[in-house]
This record gives sequence, structure tokens and C-alpha cells, in this order.
Amino acid sequence: MLITRIAQIRAAAATLSAASSPVMRQLLGRAITETQRRQSTHFRSGALKPKPEETPFGMVGVLCSVLPGLFIGAAISKSVANFLEENDLFVPEDDDDDED
Repeated sequence: MLITRIAQIRAAAATLSAASSPVMRQLLGRAITETQRRQSTHFRSGALKPKPEETPFGMVGVLCSVLPGLFIGAAISKSVANFLEENDLFVPEDDDDDED
């Protein structure tokens, strides 16, 4: 969507004739270049931005969010496997017989 909007702005800038206002031409040109430039590492003046704050115990937070998900997923898959085996929908021993 941003690419199509930039293309529309470029097309509008290209259709401006030489008799058009130079202020409009400058505004359209500046809008195009500002959308394409990243400003996440420096200010407009060129000065570098300070380092982002590091989260203390970041790895502990990742582990506290990932490990419960793994254990819950393992418990769900174990209960589904038991359900399938109890109802004879899937029995691992049956698959072993097919290989012989």
C-alpha cells in the first residue's frame, strides 16, 4: 500500500509542469524522500540516538514464556495420542506391522 501511494505521489509530481508552483514541487519531492529514509538510528540533525534500554532478565523472561507453552503443548499432544489409541483410531504397533 505504501509503494502504491509513493507511486501515486511520484506520478503527481511528474505531471506538474514547469509553470507549476516550485513550492508544491519541493513539498512533493520532500515527501517522497522522507518516506524512503530510515530514521531509527539517528536524528534529523545527523546525531546518533542513544542506545535503547536493555531489559534486565531478558532471557529469563523468554524462558518464562516459552517453557510453559512447550509443556502445555506436550500435555495436549499426549492426551490426544492417548485418546486416539484408546479409540483404536491410531495404534503405533499397527504401523510397525506394515513395514514387514
